[in-house]
Amino acid sequence: MQENYSAFAYLVSSVCFIMALRGLSSPVTARIGNIYAVIGMLIAIGTTLSAPQVLSFSTILVGMLIGGAIGTVVALRIQMTALPQLVAAFHSLVGLAAVFVAAAAFYQPEAYNIGVYGDIAIASLVEMSIGATIGAITFTGSIIAFAKLQGLMSGAPVTFTGQHAVNGFVGLVIIGVIVLLCTSQSAFPFWMIIILSFLFGFMIILPIGGADMPVVISMLNSYSGWAACGIGFTLSNPALIVTGALVGSSGAILSYVMCKGMNRSFISVILGGFGGESAAPAGTAAHGDKTVRPGSAEDAAFIMKNAGSVIIVPGYGMAVAQAQHALREMADVLKAEGIKVRYAIHPVAGRMPGHMNVLLAEANVPYDEVFELDEINRDFASTDVAFVIGANDVTNPAAKTDPSSPIYGMPILDVEESGTVLFIKRSLSSGYAGVDNELFYRDNTMMLFADAKAMCENIVKAMNDM
Repeated sequence: MQENYSAFAYLVSSVCFIMALRGLSSPVTARIGNIYAVIGMLIAIGTTLSAPQVLSFSTILVGMLIGGAIGTVVALRIQMTALPQLVAAFHSLVGLAAVFVAAAAFYQPEAYNIGVYGDIAIASLVEMSIGATIGAITFTGSIIAFAKLQGLMSGAPVTFTGQHAVNGFVGLVIIGVIVLLCTSQSAFPFWMIIILSFLFGFMIILPIGGADMPVVISMLNSYSGWAACGIGFTLSNPALIVTGALVGSSGAILSYVMCKGMNRSFISVILGGFGGESAAPAGTAAHGDKTVRPGSAEDAAFIMKNAGSVIIVPGYGMAVAQAQHALREMADVLKAEGIKVRYAIHPVAGRMPGHMNVLLAEANVPYDEVFELDEINRDFASTDVAFVIGANDVTNPAAKTDPSSPIYGMPILDVEESGTVLFIKRSLSSGYAGVDNELFYRDNTMMLFADAKAMCENIVKAMNDM
Protein backbone atom coordinates (compact mmCIF):
# COMPACT_ATOMS: atom_id res chain seq x y z
CA MET A 1 0.00 0.00 0.00
CA GLN A 2 2.82 2.39 0.94
CA GLU A 3 4.59 1.64 -2.35
CA ASN A 4 1.45 2.41 -4.36
CA TYR A 5 0.95 5.67 -2.49
CA SER A 6 4.57 6.69 -3.04
CA ALA A 7 4.45 5.82 -6.75
CA PHE A 8 1.30 7.91 -7.23
CA ALA A 9 2.72 10.85 -5.26
CA TYR A 10 5.95 10.77 -7.26
CA LEU A 11 3.88 10.70 -10.47
CA VAL A 12 1.98 13.81 -9.36
CA SER A 13 5.28 15.46 -8.44
CA SER A 14 6.74 14.63 -11.85
CA VAL A 15 3.70 16.09 -13.61
CA CYS A 16 4.15 19.30 -11.59
CA PHE A 17 7.78 19.51 -12.71
CA ILE A 18 6.75 19.04 -16.34
CA MET A 19 4.17 21.82 -15.95
CA ALA A 20 6.83 23.98 -14.31
CA LEU A 21 9.16 23.52 -17.26
CA ARG A 22 6.34 24.37 -19.63
CA GLY A 23 5.56 27.51 -17.63
CA LEU A 24 9.18 28.64 -17.57
CA SER A 25 9.31 28.56 -21.37
CA SER A 26 7.73 32.02 -21.47
CA PRO A 27 8.09 35.13 -19.28
CA VAL A 28 4.30 35.46 -19.28
CA THR A 29 3.80 32.09 -17.56
CA ALA A 30 7.08 31.91 -15.61
CA ARG A 31 5.46 32.82 -12.28
CA ILE A 32 2.91 30.01 -12.42
CA GLY A 33 5.70 27.70 -13.59
CA ASN A 34 7.64 28.44 -10.42
CA ILE A 35 4.54 27.72 -8.34
CA TYR A 36 4.18 24.31 -10.02
CA ALA A 37 7.86 23.62 -9.28
CA VAL A 38 7.45 24.47 -5.59
CA ILE A 39 4.36 22.27 -5.28
CA GLY A 40 6.09 19.39 -7.04
CA MET A 41 9.14 19.66 -4.80
CA LEU A 42 7.03 19.76 -1.62
CA ILE A 43 5.19 16.61 -2.72
CA ALA A 44 8.48 14.85 -3.59
CA ILE A 45 10.10 15.76 -0.26
CA GLY A 46 7.02 14.80 1.73
CA THR A 47 6.74 11.46 -0.05
CA THR A 48 10.41 10.66 0.54
CA LEU A 49 10.22 11.55 4.23
CA SER A 50 7.13 9.36 4.68
CA ALA A 51 9.03 6.23 3.59
CA PRO A 52 9.30 3.66 6.45
CA GLN A 53 13.10 3.39 6.09
CA VAL A 54 13.59 7.08 6.86
CA LEU A 55 14.39 7.32 10.57
CA SER A 56 16.82 10.21 11.15
CA PHE A 57 14.26 13.01 11.03
CA SER A 58 16.24 15.25 13.39
CA THR A 59 19.34 15.09 11.17
CA ILE A 60 17.25 15.76 8.08
CA LEU A 61 15.50 18.68 9.76
CA VAL A 62 18.80 20.24 10.81
CA GLY A 63 20.12 19.92 7.24
CA MET A 64 16.97 21.45 5.79
CA LEU A 65 17.08 24.37 8.23
CA ILE A 66 20.75 25.07 7.49
CA GLY A 67 20.26 24.81 3.73
CA GLY A 68 17.04 26.81 3.83
CA ALA A 69 18.63 29.57 5.88
CA ILE A 70 21.60 29.83 3.53
CA GLY A 71 19.32 29.82 0.49
CA THR A 72 17.10 32.54 1.96
CA VAL A 73 20.03 34.81 2.77
CA VAL A 74 21.53 34.31 -0.70
CA ALA A 75 18.19 34.97 -2.42
CA LEU A 76 17.65 38.19 -0.48
CA ARG A 77 21.15 39.55 -0.96
CA ILE A 78 22.08 38.41 -4.47
CA GLN A 79 22.27 41.08 -7.16
CA MET A 80 20.79 40.43 -10.59
CA THR A 81 24.25 40.85 -12.12
CA ALA A 82 25.51 37.94 -10.01
CA LEU A 83 22.83 35.45 -11.07
CA PRO A 84 25.07 33.62 -13.57
CA GLN A 85 27.74 32.80 -11.00
CA LEU A 86 25.01 31.91 -8.48
CA VAL A 87 23.56 29.41 -10.95
CA ALA A 88 27.05 27.98 -11.52
CA ALA A 89 27.53 27.61 -7.76
CA PHE A 90 24.17 25.84 -7.39
CA HIS A 91 25.11 23.45 -10.20
CA SER A 92 28.29 22.56 -8.30
CA LEU A 93 26.24 21.63 -5.23
CA VAL A 94 23.99 19.34 -7.29
CA GLY A 95 27.06 17.60 -8.67
CA LEU A 96 28.64 17.20 -5.24
CA ALA A 97 25.38 15.81 -3.84
CA ALA A 98 25.42 13.14 -6.56
CA VAL A 99 28.96 12.16 -5.52
CA PHE A 100 27.95 11.90 -1.85
CA VAL A 101 24.90 9.77 -2.63
CA ALA A 102 27.00 7.46 -4.79
CA ALA A 103 29.53 7.06 -1.96
CA ALA A 104 26.75 6.30 0.53
CA ALA A 105 25.25 3.71 -1.82
CA PHE A 106 28.66 2.10 -2.38
CA TYR A 107 29.46 1.71 1.33
CA GLN A 108 25.90 0.98 2.54
CA PRO A 109 24.27 -0.80 -0.41
CA GLU A 110 21.85 -2.73 1.81
CA ALA A 111 20.17 0.56 2.73
CA TYR A 112 19.29 0.99 -0.95
CA ASN A 113 18.39 -2.66 -1.63
CA ILE A 114 21.16 -3.05 -4.21
CA GLY A 115 23.17 -5.78 -2.42
CA VAL A 116 25.81 -5.79 0.28
CA TYR A 117 29.26 -4.23 0.42
CA GLY A 118 31.52 -6.20 -1.92
CA ASP A 119 28.58 -7.83 -3.67
CA ILE A 120 26.58 -5.02 -5.31
CA ALA A 121 24.47 -5.63 -8.38
CA ILE A 122 26.47 -4.80 -11.53
CA ALA A 123 23.68 -2.64 -12.94
CA SER A 124 23.66 -0.60 -9.72
CA LEU A 125 27.43 -0.17 -9.85
CA VAL A 126 27.19 1.13 -13.40
CA GLU A 127 24.37 3.52 -12.45
CA MET A 128 26.18 4.94 -9.42
CA SER A 129 29.44 5.22 -11.40
CA ILE A 130 27.75 7.23 -14.15
CA GLY A 131 25.96 9.45 -11.61
CA ALA A 132 29.15 10.00 -9.61
CA THR A 133 31.22 10.70 -12.74
CA ILE A 134 28.83 13.28 -14.15
CA GLY A 135 28.35 14.76 -10.67
CA ALA A 136 32.09 15.16 -10.08
CA ILE A 137 32.58 16.72 -13.54
CA THR A 138 29.69 19.09 -12.84
CA PHE A 139 31.14 20.06 -9.45
CA THR A 140 34.64 21.05 -10.54
CA GLY A 141 33.47 22.44 -13.88
CA SER A 142 30.96 24.66 -12.11
CA ILE A 143 33.61 25.84 -9.65
CA ILE A 144 35.78 27.02 -12.56
CA ALA A 145 32.78 28.68 -14.23
CA PHE A 146 31.92 30.44 -10.96
CA ALA A 147 35.51 31.64 -10.50
CA LYS A 148 35.66 33.05 -14.04
CA LEU A 149 32.29 34.77 -13.80
CA GLN A 150 33.04 36.18 -10.34
CA GLY A 151 36.41 37.52 -11.50
CA LEU A 152 38.36 35.30 -9.10
CA MET A 153 40.35 34.04 -12.07
CA SER A 154 40.95 35.32 -15.59
CA GLY A 155 38.20 34.77 -18.13
CA ALA A 156 40.87 33.97 -20.72
CA PRO A 157 41.05 30.35 -21.92
CA VAL A 158 43.78 28.17 -20.43
CA THR A 159 45.10 25.89 -23.15
CA PHE A 160 48.10 23.69 -23.90
CA THR A 161 49.26 21.56 -26.80
CA GLY A 162 47.44 18.25 -27.10
CA GLN A 163 44.70 19.29 -24.71
CA HIS A 164 41.91 17.43 -26.49
CA ALA A 165 44.02 14.28 -26.69
CA VAL A 166 44.69 14.44 -22.95
CA ASN A 167 40.99 14.98 -22.22
CA GLY A 168 40.13 12.02 -24.44
CA PHE A 169 42.69 9.84 -22.66
CA VAL A 170 41.34 10.78 -19.21
CA GLY A 171 37.81 10.00 -20.39
CA LEU A 172 38.88 6.55 -21.61
CA VAL A 173 40.69 5.87 -18.32
CA ILE A 174 37.51 6.73 -16.40
CA ILE A 175 35.57 4.20 -18.49
CA GLY A 176 38.27 1.60 -17.85
CA VAL A 177 38.19 2.21 -14.09
CA ILE A 178 34.38 1.85 -14.10
CA VAL A 179 34.85 -1.60 -15.68
CA LEU A 180 37.46 -2.40 -13.00
CA LEU A 181 35.03 -1.33 -10.27
CA CYS A 182 32.34 -3.63 -11.64
CA THR A 183 34.72 -6.60 -11.61
CA SER A 184 36.58 -5.99 -8.34
CA GLN A 185 33.97 -4.03 -6.33
CA SER A 186 36.77 -2.52 -4.25
CA ALA A 187 37.02 1.01 -2.89
CA PHE A 188 40.18 1.95 -4.82
CA PRO A 189 38.61 2.09 -8.32
CA PHE A 190 35.54 3.83 -6.90
CA TRP A 191 37.60 6.72 -5.55
CA MET A 192 39.78 6.73 -8.66
CA ILE A 193 36.60 7.38 -10.66
CA ILE A 194 35.76 10.33 -8.40
CA ILE A 195 39.29 11.82 -8.52
CA LEU A 196 39.64 11.44 -12.29
CA SER A 197 36.18 12.94 -12.83
CA PHE A 198 37.05 15.93 -10.64
CA LEU A 199 40.16 16.41 -12.79
CA PHE A 200 38.18 16.00 -16.00
CA GLY A 201 35.73 18.72 -14.89
CA PHE A 202 38.60 21.16 -14.43
CA MET A 203 40.15 20.30 -17.77
CA ILE A 204 37.04 20.70 -19.93
CA ILE A 205 36.09 24.13 -18.51
CA LEU A 206 39.54 25.75 -18.14
CA PRO A 207 40.02 26.09 -21.94
CA ILE A 208 36.72 27.92 -22.36
CA GLY A 209 36.93 31.69 -22.73
CA GLY A 210 34.64 34.24 -21.14
CA ALA A 211 32.68 34.88 -24.32
CA ASP A 212 31.40 31.30 -24.24
CA MET A 213 30.25 31.37 -20.61
CA PRO A 214 26.49 31.53 -21.43
CA VAL A 215 26.80 28.16 -23.17
CA VAL A 216 28.87 26.79 -20.29
CA ILE A 217 26.10 27.66 -17.82
CA SER A 218 23.56 25.88 -20.01
CA MET A 219 25.83 22.86 -20.47
CA LEU A 220 26.51 22.50 -16.73
CA ASN A 221 22.79 22.76 -16.09
CA SER A 222 22.32 19.74 -18.36
CA TYR A 223 25.15 17.85 -16.65
CA SER A 224 23.65 18.43 -13.20
CA GLY A 225 20.34 17.01 -14.42
CA TRP A 226 21.91 13.85 -15.80
CA ALA A 227 23.88 13.42 -12.55
CA ALA A 228 20.64 13.55 -10.58
CA CYS A 229 19.01 11.15 -13.03
CA GLY A 230 21.81 8.61 -12.67
CA ILE A 231 21.62 8.73 -8.88
CA GLY A 232 17.83 8.41 -9.15
CA PHE A 233 18.33 4.96 -10.66
CA THR A 234 20.65 4.02 -7.82
CA LEU A 235 18.05 5.12 -5.26
CA SER A 236 15.14 3.67 -7.29
CA ASN A 237 13.49 7.07 -6.94
CA PRO A 238 11.10 7.79 -9.86
CA ALA A 239 10.78 11.51 -9.05
CA LEU A 240 14.56 11.98 -9.11
CA ILE A 241 14.85 10.07 -12.37
CA VAL A 242 12.13 12.10 -14.09
CA THR A 243 13.31 15.43 -12.68
CA GLY A 244 16.93 14.74 -13.59
CA ALA A 245 15.95 13.70 -17.10
CA LEU A 246 13.84 16.86 -17.51
CA VAL A 247 16.69 19.11 -16.37
CA GLY A 248 19.27 17.19 -18.39
CA SER A 249 17.29 17.13 -21.64
CA SER A 250 16.04 20.71 -21.38
CA GLY A 251 19.58 21.89 -20.59
CA ALA A 252 20.89 19.98 -23.61
CA ILE A 253 18.25 21.55 -25.85
CA LEU A 254 19.06 24.99 -24.49
CA SER A 255 22.77 24.33 -25.07
CA TYR A 256 21.98 23.46 -28.68
CA VAL A 257 20.02 26.69 -29.10
CA MET A 258 22.85 28.67 -27.54
CA CYS A 259 25.38 26.96 -29.82
CA LYS A 260 23.39 28.07 -32.85
CA GLY A 261 23.35 31.57 -31.39
CA MET A 262 27.15 31.56 -31.12
CA ASN A 263 28.00 29.45 -34.18
CA ARG A 264 29.57 26.75 -32.01
CA SER A 265 29.65 23.00 -32.49
CA PHE A 266 27.29 21.19 -30.11
CA ILE A 267 29.66 18.20 -29.93
CA SER A 268 32.54 20.54 -29.04
CA VAL A 269 30.46 21.97 -26.22
CA ILE A 270 29.83 18.53 -24.76
CA LEU A 271 33.52 17.63 -24.97
CA GLY A 272 34.68 21.00 -23.59
CA GLY A 273 37.31 23.43 -24.75
CA PHE A 274 35.25 24.88 -27.61
CA GLY A 275 36.50 28.20 -28.90
CA GLY A 276 39.45 28.10 -26.55
CA GLU A 277 42.19 28.14 -29.14
CA SER A 278 41.11 31.44 -30.69
CA ALA A 279 39.49 33.40 -27.91
CA ALA A 280 41.37 36.40 -26.63
CA PRO A 281 41.42 37.77 -23.10
CA ALA A 282 39.20 40.74 -22.49
CA GLY A 283 40.72 44.18 -22.74
CA THR A 284 43.41 43.41 -25.32
CA ALA A 285 41.81 45.15 -28.29
CA ALA A 286 43.72 47.95 -30.01
CA HIS A 287 42.03 51.06 -31.41
CA GLY A 288 44.88 52.49 -33.49
CA ASP A 289 44.02 55.81 -35.16
CA LYS A 290 40.30 55.07 -35.40
CA THR A 291 37.99 57.88 -34.40
CA VAL A 292 34.57 57.87 -32.81
CA ARG A 293 31.72 60.38 -32.67
CA PRO A 294 30.94 61.10 -29.00
CA GLY A 295 27.58 62.51 -27.96
CA SER A 296 25.66 63.73 -24.95
CA ALA A 297 22.33 62.92 -23.34
CA GLU A 298 20.84 65.99 -25.04
CA ASP A 299 22.04 64.76 -28.44
CA ALA A 300 20.52 61.32 -27.86
CA ALA A 301 17.26 62.82 -26.59
CA PHE A 302 16.93 65.03 -29.68
CA ILE A 303 17.65 62.17 -32.09
CA MET A 304 15.21 59.74 -30.48
CA LYS A 305 12.45 62.28 -29.94
CA ASN A 306 12.51 62.99 -33.69
CA ALA A 307 12.54 59.30 -34.64
CA GLY A 308 9.61 57.20 -35.74
CA SER A 309 10.91 53.92 -34.34
CA VAL A 310 13.53 52.87 -31.79
CA ILE A 311 14.91 49.40 -31.09
CA ILE A 312 16.62 49.00 -27.71
CA VAL A 313 19.41 46.40 -27.46
CA PRO A 314 20.25 45.59 -23.81
CA GLY A 315 23.45 43.83 -22.75
CA TYR A 316 25.55 43.03 -19.72
CA GLY A 317 26.43 46.72 -19.27
CA MET A 318 22.76 47.36 -18.47
CA ALA A 319 22.86 44.62 -15.86
CA VAL A 320 26.03 45.96 -14.22
CA ALA A 321 24.60 49.49 -14.01
CA GLN A 322 21.15 48.23 -12.91
CA ALA A 323 19.75 50.51 -15.59
CA GLN A 324 16.65 48.50 -16.54
CA HIS A 325 14.21 50.73 -14.62
CA ALA A 326 15.67 53.96 -16.01
CA LEU A 327 15.61 52.38 -19.47
CA ARG A 328 11.93 51.50 -19.17
CA GLU A 329 11.18 55.06 -18.02
CA MET A 330 12.96 56.36 -21.11
CA ALA A 331 10.96 53.99 -23.32
CA ASP A 332 7.71 55.15 -21.68
CA VAL A 333 8.54 58.77 -22.53
CA LEU A 334 9.24 57.81 -26.14
CA LYS A 335 6.00 55.86 -26.43
CA ALA A 336 4.08 58.83 -25.01
CA GLU A 337 5.46 60.83 -27.96
CA GLY A 338 4.03 58.25 -30.38
CA ILE A 339 7.38 56.61 -31.12
CA LYS A 340 7.40 52.85 -31.72
CA VAL A 341 9.68 51.18 -29.16
CA ARG A 342 10.81 47.55 -29.12
CA TYR A 343 13.54 45.53 -27.40
CA ALA A 344 15.89 43.13 -29.21
CA ILE A 345 17.40 40.25 -27.21
CA HIS A 346 20.35 38.22 -28.46
CA PRO A 347 20.35 34.55 -27.27
CA VAL A 348 23.66 35.04 -25.45
CA ALA A 349 23.27 38.62 -24.22
CA GLY A 350 24.48 38.83 -20.63
CA ARG A 351 26.21 35.99 -18.82
CA MET A 352 23.51 33.31 -18.96
CA PRO A 353 20.49 32.37 -21.09
CA GLY A 354 17.52 34.65 -20.42
CA HIS A 355 19.55 37.12 -18.35
CA MET A 356 18.23 40.18 -20.20
CA ASN A 357 14.66 38.87 -20.24
CA VAL A 358 14.71 38.56 -16.45
CA LEU A 359 16.06 42.08 -15.99
CA LEU A 360 13.45 43.60 -18.33
CA ALA A 361 10.67 41.65 -16.64
CA GLU A 362 11.89 42.98 -13.29
CA ALA A 363 11.40 46.50 -14.69
CA ASN A 364 7.87 45.58 -15.88
CA VAL A 365 8.70 45.94 -19.57
CA PRO A 366 5.68 44.59 -21.51
CA TYR A 367 6.38 41.11 -22.83
CA ASP A 368 4.95 41.94 -26.26
CA GLU A 369 7.66 44.57 -26.77
CA VAL A 370 10.52 42.09 -26.30
CA PHE A 371 11.71 40.16 -29.36
CA GLU A 372 14.37 37.54 -29.99
CA LEU A 373 17.08 37.94 -32.65
CA ASP A 374 15.29 35.91 -35.33
CA GLU A 375 12.07 37.87 -34.85
CA ILE A 376 13.45 41.39 -35.09
CA ASN A 377 16.80 41.31 -36.90
CA ARG A 378 15.33 42.16 -40.32
CA ASP A 379 13.66 45.27 -38.86
CA PHE A 380 16.88 47.15 -38.07
CA ALA A 381 17.26 48.28 -41.68
CA SER A 382 13.92 50.14 -41.46
CA THR A 383 14.49 51.49 -37.93
CA ASP A 384 15.46 55.09 -37.27
CA VAL A 385 17.46 54.50 -34.08
CA ALA A 386 19.12 51.47 -32.47
CA PHE A 387 19.77 52.23 -28.81
CA VAL A 388 22.51 49.85 -27.60
CA ILE A 389 23.01 49.77 -23.85
CA GLY A 390 26.08 47.76 -22.89
CA ALA A 391 25.70 45.02 -25.53
CA ASN A 392 29.14 44.62 -27.10
CA ASP A 393 30.02 41.30 -28.73
CA VAL A 394 26.45 40.54 -29.86
CA THR A 395 26.42 43.72 -32.00
CA ASN A 396 29.96 43.49 -33.41
CA PRO A 397 29.99 43.45 -37.25
CA ALA A 398 33.33 41.59 -37.12
CA ALA A 399 31.28 38.43 -36.62
CA LYS A 400 30.24 38.84 -40.27
CA THR A 401 33.32 40.42 -41.82
CA ASP A 402 36.50 39.16 -40.09
CA PRO A 403 37.26 35.42 -40.54
CA SER A 404 40.14 35.71 -38.04
CA SER A 405 37.87 36.94 -35.26
CA PRO A 406 36.98 34.46 -32.48
CA ILE A 407 33.32 35.49 -32.86
CA TYR A 408 33.29 35.05 -36.66
CA GLY A 409 30.13 33.29 -37.80
CA MET A 410 28.18 34.12 -34.65
CA PRO A 411 24.75 35.55 -35.54
CA ILE A 412 24.59 39.15 -34.31
CA LEU A 413 21.96 41.85 -34.03
CA ASP A 414 22.30 43.94 -37.20
CA VAL A 415 22.14 47.28 -35.40
CA GLU A 416 24.60 48.88 -37.85
CA GLU A 417 21.85 48.84 -40.49
CA SER A 418 19.75 51.32 -38.49
CA GLY A 419 19.64 54.97 -39.42
CA THR A 420 21.50 55.96 -36.24
CA VAL A 421 23.16 53.83 -33.57
CA LEU A 422 23.34 55.28 -30.05
CA PHE A 423 25.81 53.19 -28.05
CA ILE A 424 26.09 53.62 -24.27
CA LYS A 425 29.43 52.43 -22.90
CA ARG A 426 31.87 53.61 -20.26
CA SER A 427 34.85 53.37 -22.64
CA LEU A 428 36.07 51.81 -25.87
CA SER A 429 37.23 48.67 -24.07
CA SER A 430 36.48 45.34 -25.70
CA GLY A 431 33.69 43.00 -24.64
CA TYR A 432 34.02 39.65 -22.89
CA ALA A 433 35.36 38.07 -26.10
CA GLY A 434 38.30 40.50 -26.11
CA VAL A 435 37.43 41.81 -29.59
CA ASP A 436 37.38 45.46 -30.64
CA ASN A 437 33.91 46.44 -31.85
CA GLU A 438 33.88 47.90 -35.37
CA LEU A 439 30.50 49.44 -34.64
CA PHE A 440 32.11 52.12 -32.45
CA TYR A 441 33.77 53.71 -35.47
CA ARG A 442 30.91 53.62 -37.97
CA ASP A 443 29.72 56.94 -39.41
CA ASN A 444 26.17 56.36 -38.17
CA THR A 445 27.25 55.52 -34.59
CA MET A 446 27.23 58.03 -31.72
CA MET A 447 29.04 56.89 -28.57
CA LEU A 448 27.52 57.92 -25.23
CA PHE A 449 30.34 57.50 -22.73
CA ALA A 450 28.74 57.21 -19.29
CA ASP A 451 27.25 54.93 -16.70
CA ALA A 452 24.22 53.34 -18.38
CA LYS A 453 21.75 54.20 -15.63
CA ALA A 454 22.92 57.81 -15.33
CA MET A 455 22.81 58.27 -19.11
CA CYS A 456 19.24 56.94 -19.37
CA GLU A 457 18.13 59.22 -16.53
CA ASN A 458 19.78 62.22 -18.19
CA ILE A 459 18.15 61.38 -21.53
CA VAL A 460 14.74 61.29 -19.84
CA LYS A 461 15.40 64.65 -18.22
CA ALA A 462 16.55 66.11 -21.54
CA MET A 463 13.44 64.85 -23.36
CA ASN A 464 11.15 66.25 -20.69
CA ASP A 465 12.87 69.64 -20.99
CA MET A 466 12.39 69.83 -24.77
